[in-house]
Amino acid sequence: MTIELSDHLRQKKTGSLPLPLPEVSRQRDFELGTLGLWGPDHFVIYYRKGRVPQPGIVILGNVIGDVSVFDRLGPIAVRIEVENR
Repeated sequence: MTIELSDHLRQKKTGSLPLPLPEVSRQRDFELGTLGLWGPDHFVIYYRKGRVPQPGIVILGNVIGDVSVFDRLGPIAVRIEVENR
């Protein structure tokens, strides 16, 4: 799927998923390259390390490769693919 993302607080890119995902446990800390959900359909890619307020984020996975491409102003489009393991 392709998602249009915009910059938020110079630490992440955010955008909306076409459908909400089910609620699961959340955490407050995130790492460079964390993929997550702030709400059921609010997708985030963190290009800096940090911590979010309660209720936290749902961790979906991590960016494979260099995340510096996200550290720029303005919107971008990203393609998300699930890797089967």
